[in-house]
Amino acid sequence: MNVLLADDHLLFRDGLRRLLHQLAQDLTFFEASSFDEVRSFCDSGTAFDLLLIDLGMPGWNGFSDLSDIRQRLPKALMVVVSASERRSDLMAALEAGAAGYIPKSSSAKVLLGALQLVLAGGVYLPAQAIRGDIDTAEDAGVADVMNGLPAGSADQLTPRQREVLTRLRDGKSNKQIAIELGLTEGTVKVHVTAILRLLGVRNRTQAALTAHGM
Repeated sequence: MNVLLADDHLLFRDGLRRLLHQLAQDLTFFEASSFDEVRSFCDSGTAFDLLLIDLGMPGWNGFSDLSDIRQRLPKALMVVVSASERRSDLMAALEAGAAGYIPKSSSAKVLLGALQLVLAGGVYLPAQAIRGDIDTAEDAGVADVMNGLPAGSADQLTPRQREVLTRLRDGKSNKQIAIELGLTEGTVKVHVTAILRLLGVRNRTQAALTAHGM
């Protein structure tokens, strides 16, 4: 598995590299200390499987950089590992295509668990980051849903998630759902991702079909 570690602190990259050897043995590491170096790797033709990237490295121009990397490396799982725990940054990273957001304050155990979830097809969001600045009180349970609940747990859908699922069944877009429920599109996207995992399905169409039987 090809892993790109993108962080401008050498000691942190060293720590990540040692830690990730607990996740798997067949790892090939590439390292970048700036967004310019990340872009060079994107153009190198290397087939990356996992990208761990810090925000605010030299060359950082905002979250459009993450969107650009997502487009350049469409098959790689992109996970942000950042000192920022602002919910706005978390949601912006998710919108840009990140499959996870791990605060640097997390323990090694949490980081490994988060990456295991991402590699298994889930999305990791830190509970403390979401609860720190939540849009609406009923959305506070989203973090717990995303932090490792098993697939196929439809009975654990929250009332808000059932509202979102009903609108998915009706073929509505995230923007339409956000307007109807008074949420941000980013929050709706988090709910949709949680719904897919809890229903054990891969896309919105499968979720909609499941909704017809509920």
